[in-house]
Amino acid sequence: PYRQILRDNLLTFFNIVLFGVSLVLLLLGSPRDAFFTAGVAVLNVLIATIQEVRAKRKLDQISLLTRPKVTVIRDGQEKKVDPSEIVLGDALAVGPGDQVVADGEVIGDGQMDLDESLLTGESDLIHKQAGDTVLSGSFCVVGRATYLASQVGSDSLANRLTEGARTFTREKTPLQTEVDLIIRVLLLVVLFFSLMIALSFVVNEEATLLESVRAASVIIGLAPSSLFLTIVVAYALGALRIANKGALVQQANSVESLCHVTVLCLDKTGTLTANEIKLDQVHIVDGAALNSSVSGTTATKEAAREEADLDAERLNQLLGIFARSVSAGNRTSQALAEAFPGRLEAFQEEVSFSSSWKWSALSFSSDALHGAYILGAPEVMSANLVPESDLGSIVEQWSSDGLRVLLFAHRPDPTPLHDAAGAPRLPEDLLPLALLGFSDELRPEARETLDRFVTAGIELKIISGDNPRTVAAVARQAGLGRDGSSIAMISGSELAELDDAQFKQAALEKSVFGRITPDQKQRLVRALRDSDHYVAMTGDGVNDVLALKQANLGVAMQSGSQASRSVSDIILLGDSFAALPEAFIEGQRILNGMEDIFRLYMTRIFSLAILIAMIAMLAVGFPFTPSQSSILSLLTLSIPAFALALWARPGPVRQGSLTRRLVHFVLPAAITMSVAGLGVYLYFVVSTGDTTYAQLTLTYTMMAMGLLLI
Repeated sequence: PYRQILRDNLLTFFNIVLFGVSLVLLLLGSPRDAFFTAGVAVLNVLIATIQEVRAKRKLDQISLLTRPKVTVIRDGQEKKVDPSEIVLGDALAVGPGDQVVADGEVIGDGQMDLDESLLTGESDLIHKQAGDTVLSGSFCVVGRATYLASQVGSDSLANRLTEGARTFTREKTPLQTEVDLIIRVLLLVVLFFSLMIALSFVVNEEATLLESVRAASVIIGLAPSSLFLTIVVAYALGALRIANKGALVQQANSVESLCHVTVLCLDKTGTLTANEIKLDQVHIVDGAALNSSVSGTTATKEAAREEADLDAERLNQLLGIFARSVSAGNRTSQALAEAFPGRLEAFQEEVSFSSSWKWSALSFSSDALHGAYILGAPEVMSANLVPESDLGSIVEQWSSDGLRVLLFAHRPDPTPLHDAAGAPRLPEDLLPLALLGFSDELRPEARETLDRFVTAGIELKIISGDNPRTVAAVARQAGLGRDGSSIAMISGSELAELDDAQFKQAALEKSVFGRITPDQKQRLVRALRDSDHYVAMTGDGVNDVLALKQANLGVAMQSGSQASRSVSDIILLGDSFAALPEAFIEGQRILNGMEDIFRLYMTRIFSLAILIAMIAMLAVGFPFTPSQSSILSLLTLSIPAFALALWARPGPVRQGSLTRRLVHFVLPAAITMSVAGLGVYLYFVVSTGDTTYAQLTLTYTMMAMGLLLI
């Protein structure tokens, strides 16, 4: 809110102190000093507030475009509305990836599995059906259901928890960590000199209250009061620039954070590819009896050909029915529905697809359709096929060509699809019917984008729920391994057999990870972070949420699920993967600009501190008046600092400790400036005997050296 922007910029500790000192100076009869002391604080507040408001207005416009809608059922009709329009008693429909926006109770025949990790911290899915309570802030992962809103707005659990979450802070970036250290050092310097002035007033009988307050005003001016505002403005301007390039920044420090990334983890579907899945190949498995009335031996090749044609027709019908009957459709079912005709059939039992078990199933008991039909990953279902099943080399061949391969299988008799605890159970003795190969178009900007990251020295990890060979083929299309080197890959089943040390080693050495579960994604990111990598993770689905939350930087697609967008730091507008390098450039701009600003701040502060200390030791007065210090601060620090933040240039980020680099620059510069200033001050004090004239000359001298430093 605007009032919060004004409050945060105005009511800082330093501003309150400066305004307090100004009031004391005014009461002591020094209005000019009071004006200049308060003037610097007011100018900092105005500049920072104006820049933040400009950034806020732009970002609010973009945020409005990405704000998720909810599906409400009113008068028997579904309609999309803004979450703020939900009222008590509304019936809300949710499907995979949708967020529960109000507390309520499930109604109707629908069932779903919810991820309540944002509320409880536990990643296990919670099954919900009619009569069960749902809580705002959770996400639907599997299934589809309707719930009746009983607590909305500020009364909902998510909003009540928000009040207690105000103390929660995001993980600090390396720059923020360095800034904390620098500010502590500078505050210690200010505190030391403030104590010296207080002791001087108590011990020295000749010291007046007005002189002490003036000196205190100058000392307080050494504190980095506008440094906080400068950082805020730098982040806001970075967020504004990247918004114009196609990315919405949800966490201010994430633009700078991207600049530190050493490993970028990419989800294949929806990130490297456009998530526009199309059915490309169909292979009927030898021995698949799709129609018992025509199954059996044939006497002639012609009869066999007729049977094969009939099998293909029956297969097309089954796939069309399966795709239209599932309650929670996805890209795969949409592709099947587009490829095959069919009708909606009432099913007896259903298991919706989840990246955790990698299959979906429907069970029918009608005369037209009898038994269970399962669609899923061949390697997951292979152990449950009838013993004589032979899928041949099709799976490996299609996967190597970059196709996503699924197996369609059947069990003739209806069988339970859930165990006693309600967990999905894959039936035994499945008859393989057909292998399906799906293609997904590579995003046009993917190759160039990955090239830019590789050139920048960022290591790439491709993580997906698809077959490792399929993922590796897509990675090659995107440009990885173009130098002829092989792409190291591993599957989720292989990772599951490794201990912690081996898992960590695999995370570091492999580039492609296939058939990965959501928990394994999260564990991979954690392993990379434990190896001192700064990890960014991109994703668009509910299955990516755990990894996005675990990464140093989470990046989601605009068209992705509400869950992925809610936990991410950056949202790519229009799903443009090409915006990431632009964000990387903005991170460089912020880091380089802030380092220059720190040099300016610390050089000025330490040069004045050394100068004040040496003049105090020589007992030849005080070097500045509050008005002189304010003008000096304004012209050589405040305005240049904001200019450096505004016009900072991107470029290679200097490696190593920022503090160490600053020390190498600041100490020689501060000593040079303070010694030169002391010489000028002593010369005019000795030659004229006029301390006021010496102060004025010193101000001009320090101003000239400050501008030279800039």
